[in-house]
Amino acid sequence: MPSLLLRMFGHAEIHDGVEVLDVGTGCGYGAALLARRLGDDRVTSVDVDPYLTKAAAERLDLIGLHPRIVTADATGPLTGEYDRIVATVSVRPIPPSWLQVLRPGGRLVTTIANTTIIVVADKTPDGGAAGRVMWDRAGFMRTRHGDDYPPDELADRFREIHDREGDEVTRGRYPVVEVAEAWELQSMLEVVAPGIEHWYDEDDAGRRTALMVHPDGSWARATAMRDEAPIVHQGGPRRLWDLLDRIRHRRLVEGSLPLYGSRVRITPDGVIHLRRGRWTAVIGP
Repeated sequence: MPSLLLRMFGHAEIHDGVEVLDVGTGCGYGAALLARRLGDDRVTSVDVDPYLTKAAAERLDLIGLHPRIVTADATGPLTGEYDRIVATVSVRPIPPSWLQVLRPGGRLVTTIANTTIIVVADKTPDGGAAGRVMWDRAGFMRTRHGDDYPPDELADRFREIHDREGDEVTRGRYPVVEVAEAWELQSMLEVVAPGIEHWYDEDDAGRRTALMVHPDGSWARATAMRDEAPIVHQGGPRRLWDLLDRIRHRRLVEGSLPLYGSRVRITPDGVIHLRRGRWTAVIGP
């Protein structure tokens, strides 16, 4: 998605003379754009996957571009100093090493893992950063720390709860929604209750089923025809569907959710503090 990458660079306000750390080399497309715009010596691109960095460097060489390509875990120690950090992978929280290599007044642009929110923040004198959640959306794969992502330990849980009787069975307030495609809802839910995984299906007759599971053992299943109020089964220590319904109710009452457009303060350890009006939230490890 070239236009998405350009939007991320737009948020970073790339201009002559800046040095950029491109987090997430991938195929090398972003590094190519930056190197062509700024010059090879002002671009460093990092990726944890040695195959990707090797292939990207070879592609870039074929078109006469030679930015610095580094194979490393971008969430760990980094070298150099940069005026801009642009990540096309998502993180939670901000890696402290990014703040350490960002020059005073420099800007970082990234997305938060399992959300579609874009955080844009400028380095502050205390070693942290301050900015806002943009009125824009993007989603990237989460950073990984080795050759591959760990296996999905929650996948089997969806099969386990598909027909299970809940510890509590109630009638939901709102129709079944595909949370993963309702980006504002999904992002807000991830901020207030991180780690929930979602599954959704709609059969030919229009019957919708949504499942939610969390590593703490909480789960929910909601089933209904199209716009009907669903029957909701829930179990474990928390009521996940109730959390979702409260977010949906707030959106109806207030007309929007406070996440997008919220002010951001990032402490030197990478913890993100959000505020919009009286609403506050913290995105930590």
